Amino acid sequence: MAVTQRWMIYGANGYTGRLVAALAAASGHRPVLAGRDGAAVGALAAELGLDHLAVDLTDSSGLRAALADVDAVAHCAGPFVATSAPMVDACLATGTHYLDVTGEPPVFEAVLSRSAEAAAAGVVLLPGAGFDVVPTDCLAGLLAAALPGATSLELAFRAPGGASRGTATTGLAITAAGGFRRVDGRLRPTPFGRPRRSVPFPSRTREVGAITWGDVVTAYHSTGIPNITVYAPVPLKGPAQRATAAVVQRLLRYGPARAVAAGMVRRRVTGPSPQTRAATGVEVWGEVRDGAGHSRSATLTGPNGYDLTADAVVRAVGYVLTGVGPGGPIAPGAHTPATALGPDFVRELDGIHLSPVTAAPSPADPAGPFPADHGQIGTD
Repeated sequence: MAVTQRWMIYGANGYTGRLVAALAAASGHRPVLAGRDGAAVGALAAELGLDHLAVDLTDSSGLRAALADVDAVAHCAGPFVATSAPMVDACLATGTHYLDVTGEPPVFEAVLSRSAEAAAAGVVLLPGAGFDVVPTDCLAGLLAAALPGATSLELAFRAPGGASRGTATTGLAITAAGGFRRVDGRLRPTPFGRPRRSVPFPSRTREVGAITWGDVVTAYHSTGIPNITVYAPVPLKGPAQRATAAVVQRLLRYGPARAVAAGMVRRRVTGPSPQTRAATGVEVWGEVRDGAGHSRSATLTGPNGYDLTADAVVRAVGYVLTGVGPGGPIAPGAHTPATALGPDFVRELDGIHLSPVTAAPSPADPAGPFPADHGQIGTD
């Protein structure tokens, strides 16, 4: 896709930012690379033959100046719960389209809540333009279209190969906040790893547990389905493991304990090697049901989540800059990947194999009722 407008990758020297920058350059794009570490960004820019600049997100005037002649920014510097708001503020002030690779539900809620501001500014806000949450959001959109009137959505994924430092750090904050599902349109707290169920992934059927994932926010906005649970493989089968996880979660709510854990992540986590990425891939399963007992399900497989992220971001930037995606014109405002680009966007990504949507079996509800003392948060 030929792109003539000027765009930026912020956080280009981070693990994901480097992958996005390298793929963009290899695909003929000429983004300006940016971040707060001028030396690191400059070294990468020299390697790729791209322009660069140094700017800190805390410097609001400097950030707006840096975006003044930029048409879009791919924001890759997390944790986004701390970094997205200043970048979104600057983008709205300068008329710059915003994309990021967050997976944090509070960030999705915050960015999507600014849709009216974005529309007034003529700006597209597109959080979650990577593995979080392109494949799951698009699969949710395809399933919802196959069963209009669906009232429940379940998604599950496997993403082996390890995490980057940024992903692991973000995971600490999500773990500390606790688990959430969407029930009757609201986010409700639920124990990490529960409920559990078996999921027929393409590789084989696996047991999974409920986790907090961006789709509890994004899939609700994309489909309007009021009951959403996301699952992943979590080794919490017995009472002892669940008790240990609960203790860890409580500890991570305290700043000093989380700082210690974050320090360990910085020292020990580097992200998957090219060899590991090449040898691993993702699997996603989804199922929708309606009140009459009808159902639809589908699966997809793809490359390693970080390679998928780079591919999705570069393609999404191109579509946002031209103003038209696979799903048609992209209106200014805040979007999920499926609402901005259409659920068929996932089919364009390299290495994606999507199964046909079929009727699903009708097991008993694996989730069961919520305990009475589970409160509700958010209204979305």
